[in-house]
Formats: sequence, C-alpha cells, structure tokens
Amino acid sequence: MKIILKNTILKAVLLTTILVSALSCDKHEALEVDQTALKDLSGDWYVRLFINNEEALEYSLITTTNSADVNSLWIDDHHHIWDFKVVCPADGENLSFSGANLPSNVDGYEVDINITNGLIIKEGTIAPGGSVVDSIYFEAEFSDDLNPGTIYQLAGYRRTGLAADEH
Repeated sequence: MKIILKNTILKAVLLTTILVSALSCDKHEALEVDQTALKDLSGDWYVRLFINNEEALEYSLITTTNSADVNSLWIDDHHHIWDFKVVCPADGENLSFSGANLPSNVDGYEVDINITNGLIIKEGTIAPGGSVVDSIYFEAEFSDDLNPGTIYQLAGYRRTGLAADEH
C-alpha cells in the first residue's frame, strides 16, 4: 500500500512539474532591439595622417560614435592628432560623413574643422594581423592651421582588439 501511495504521489508531482513547465513557456515574440542608423559608422579606428599623400603621423586611435541626433556622428581624436571632438553630419545608408565649420572645444581648445569625403568601406582593407576589416577615410582642414588651406587625409581601419592589430 505504501509503495502504491508513493508511486501515486511521485506521478502527481511529475505530472504537475510537466504541466507547469509547459504552461509557463513564453508564447510572445522575441523583443527586437533597434540599432542606430549610424551603427556601421561607429567604432574605434586606427588612422594615419597624411599631407599631400605623404605620411605625417603614424597610426593613432580615433573614435566615431552616434550622437543624440540620428543623422550626426561624433568624431574624437583623443588628443592624438589635433585635439578635436566634433559632431559631423552623417549618412548611415551610404556610410558617408562630411561637414563644414564644425566647432570643437576640447579642454578649452577651440577650433573649427571642415571634414570632407568621409567614407566607411565595409571589409575595405586588411589589418596588420591579416584580418579583413572596415576602412575609414576622410579629409580635414583646421581653422587654426599655421598653413591655411592645408588638407589632411586620415585613413585607416576598424580596431579589431587583436594584439597583432594594436598600435
């Protein structure tokens, strides 16, 4: 009798567990998380600085990230190139960005920047470690340049985080 009672209780517990498990399954669709329109333009980049296609500065880290305006991109050189941080108009669909007289104020250092021909190319280059990565290119002109009208070219690749690609 005790064995029959134990088997009945065991079956009831097992049946209850199965029913609770089956009824508690989420029948709702998964939540879709939206991404910004500029997600493909955002990231950390290693860029070199050129003047008239001659290298003037070896690889430096810059960051591009979306701003509060869905059509603008922050570009920050982290004090590596010219001490600038600007919000630049961007087109996420065409992976491009450019703007004139963009104000920058980094730690009280004020400068206006013209950025032209900004472009991200998906899988557009090979990082030093051999990985195929996105490339970045843009031209910049700084209002306080001692040689007014000088156009600087910045070109590089998306940071991979791999030791072989760090500078």
